[in-house]
Amino acid sequence: MVSSHPSGDGDEEGAVRSADRKGGPGHTVLLALVLAVPVTKVAYTVGGGSAARDVFVGMEPANWPDVLIGMVLTDPLLAAVLAVVVSRLVFVLFAARGAVPVGGGVLRALQRGALTVVNPLAMGVIDACFFGPWWGLGTGLAAYALRKGVVVEYRTGRRRTHGHRGRGTTAGSGHDGGYRPSRRLRRAAALEQWVALALTTVALPALAFVSALDGQAWTSIVRCQVTDGRRSQSDRLIELGRKGNGVVGWNLDTREIANGQGCTGEESLYVREPWWRG
Repeated sequence: MVSSHPSGDGDEEGAVRSADRKGGPGHTVLLALVLAVPVTKVAYTVGGGSAARDVFVGMEPANWPDVLIGMVLTDPLLAAVLAVVVSRLVFVLFAARGAVPVGGGVLRALQRGALTVVNPLAMGVIDACFFGPWWGLGTGLAAYALRKGVVVEYRTGRRRTHGHRGRGTTAGSGHDGGYRPSRRLRRAAALEQWVALALTTVALPALAFVSALDGQAWTSIVRCQVTDGRRSQSDRLIELGRKGNGVVGWNLDTREIANGQGCTGEESLYVREPWWRG
């Protein structure tokens, strides 16, 4: 009698498909980082407690993403790893829905190549614009390598698209029955999964929290004339927003929200010593 229960391989395959459609661990990790890292960055930089609350109120909710954007734009390694992880996560989500063409033929090969290259190329260009060509090249190549591993897995049937039920080798089955990659390429594809998992669950969170605790401001530090009643003095402010011709910011000297006029930028973004030196 043939059992009606799926085999162990089928269970594992179904779990992979389900995880891919939901974004896998990358989706959970990114969501957690988006929530936790900005709060950690602001709290450590300004001293936590009521100071952090005042800063977030002064920024207004619509400006909260500025914290993450500022961290990424001042840390090239964090930006590169984030770009690689996001590039792969987006590709996995679309591939699980059948976006990766299978089978032979020049047209399908061109489609696979374009889908694999276009996003890593864009990520590389963005990184190159902010941090230089070498950072852009490294980011683009790393993102491409991880995407290529996903393509190999779908073409060999190790992963299957959403809605597949059988284990055949037709085009509708989600893999290319005539595709036989070399042993080295299969090993590279397996390694890609481990590298992607390490980048997503270990490297990215570690780099994000290191950046959050490095003692640097997430945005510009400016020196402004701050008027307090009849007294006017020159103070350093973490810029939270622009208001007319002045700046609304966190006053590092008086530890309160202040309005500054006649502001000039400062080169250093350091507000305090990094956490690991404190």
